Amino acid sequence: MLLQIITPDKTIFNGEVKLIQLPGIDGSFEILNNHAPIISALKKGIIRVKDTINKELSFEIGGGVIEIHDNKAIILAN
Repeated sequence: MLLQIITPDKTIFNGEVKLIQLPGIDGSFEILNNHAPIISALKKGIIRVKDTINKELSFEIGGGVIEIHDNKAIILAN
């Protein structure tokens, strides 16, 4: 799935991933390929990503929102 992580200043990630772990306001959750469409609020925490070659990446955010639709995830983060 395509993941974009965007802050008010810049795009901090744009690429294909297998898995996204997120700090949701009601608890942590994971997104895999072909996930159902959702919009969810995120709290301060760490986004963990596994890319297509199984490299793990981490991004610290101060909160935000994620939208997933048609195997594309967009995170608007603080």
